[in-house]
Amino acid sequence: MLTSPTRSAWRLAAVAALWLCATTAHAQAQEQTHAQAAVYVLDPHHSFVHFEVLHFGTSTSRGRFGPIAGSVVLNRTAASGEVDIRVSTASVDTGIPVFNARLRQEDLLASTEHPEAFFVARTVRFDGERVAEVRGEFTLRGVSQPLSLFARQFGCRQDGADEICGGDFEGEVLRSSFGATFGLPLISDRVRLVVQVEGRRRR
Repeated sequence: MLTSPTRSAWRLAAVAALWLCATTAHAQAQEQTHAQAAVYVLDPHHSFVHFEVLHFGTSTSRGRFGPIAGSVVLNRTAASGEVDIRVSTASVDTGIPVFNARLRQEDLLASTEHPEAFFVARTVRFDGERVAEVRGEFTLRGVSQPLSLFARQFGCRQDGADEICGGDFEGEVLRSSFGATFGLPLISDRVRLVVQVEGRRRR
């Protein structure tokens, strides 16, 4: 028969063993989840931001920025991810040089004072293994606003030994929210964004 001190010691040892097993299992689960996160570096040949804005209630003016730079982290097991994108505001291209120069001026993109715009997201919503939505914060002209980008399409493929994932994502911003008010209301406040991205998985 075990004496009281012996029983107490045995119980403490049992509790310690259970705690150690639980802690080890938790650490192993975290390590496995972390190992399943994949980092994709954006391909400059296939990563651009396209925009559309209604011009004087008649036609739609279109252009693009890029190539854009950054990375995307996807963890399909945890259904989570992160996005960090940088956009050169001076890279705006409408196909009309004089229009590009006007867009870079202080009352619109302010490219001299704010040479980069940023999109940072820590919420990625999945539909199965497919990325369906990215929610984050868009910074333009030094002003940050919430922005959600919805996937029009998303897919992955193999390029030799490398995995490439990408898609087209769309969203909308009000340029007045960032202080770009020139031409309102004749030139629309609402700007439609289509973000084209492809990323190569980092080994």
